[in-house]
Amino acid sequence: MKVIRLKEVIELTGLSKSTIYRLTESNKFPKQLSLGERSVGWLESEVKEWLENRINDRKQQKLSA
Repeated sequence: MKVIRLKEVIELTGLSKSTIYRLTESNKFPKQLSLGERSVGWLESEVKEWLENRINDRKQQKLSA
């Protein structure tokens, strides 16, 4: 299990910092983990699973159209 920092999350998803935090607050993106007093990270597997779900949702929408 690998923990990735915000910079990597941004690179993987293409989302902005504010979008990531907004989606997290609305429970639409994986929650970050506290790594210390002023440090957070995300489980890489959860971020990748979120991306896969987005891709699958898009495929389903295309099939339904």
